[in-house]
Amino acid sequence: MWTLSPAELAIVLLSLKVAACCVLVLVLPSIGTAWLLARKQFWGHALVDALVHLPMVLPPVVLGYMLLVLLGRRGWIGGWLYEQFHIQLTFHWWGAVIASAVMAFPLMVRAIRQALMQVDPLLEQAAQTLGATPIKTFFSITLPLSYHGVLTGGILAFSRSLGEFGATITFAGNLEGETRTLPLAIYSLTQSPEGDAAALRLVVLSVLVSVIALLASQWLERRLLRSQR
Repeated sequence: MWTLSPAELAIVLLSLKVAACCVLVLVLPSIGTAWLLARKQFWGHALVDALVHLPMVLPPVVLGYMLLVLLGRRGWIGGWLYEQFHIQLTFHWWGAVIASAVMAFPLMVRAIRQALMQVDPLLEQAAQTLGATPIKTFFSITLPLSYHGVLTGGILAFSRSLGEFGATITFAGNLEGETRTLPLAIYSLTQSPEGDAAALRLVVLSVLVSVIALLASQWLERRLLRSQR
């Protein structure tokens, strides 16, 4: 029977922790941005849309370097965070979360935006005609009718985080037990003369974790669909 070594188990748990936190961090900003792009027309709409989707076309290493300049210990914001609160994001697992979140943000926004665009605006107008405030309309009409987009976006963000490599290694580093997630651990082992067998085990493990995550998300989606019928 194939059992996980303590080191492999630690890598898997760290990867799952980073991916789960990535989704949690993204939920509110993604919903807000998707709603803004789907429901509002304003000057600079196309520019905001392009900036949101920029991580999909930029090399991950470029984004990692930009995060380093902005949030690194000597960065514009990172330097201030360290001086005021002794918070350091580089070489910390929260740095891996932020790197993953930046890469997954456009995927989550895109999924939620498409779901929001399928909600009939007449339903929202009818609710407001009956006295509901815009916020109440959003939480009672808009969000429940577009929950599948939030769920799909969460799945995409989780999966993207599990596979994230370039931005993470550039910004958060490759520290064993701290920021070395599955992709970074596989990379490290392939650079070792005798690491091929261990790398292959992690590759198989990575596939299994991804398949289980996708099956679990599909099961959750079916449960939600049944509960709404």
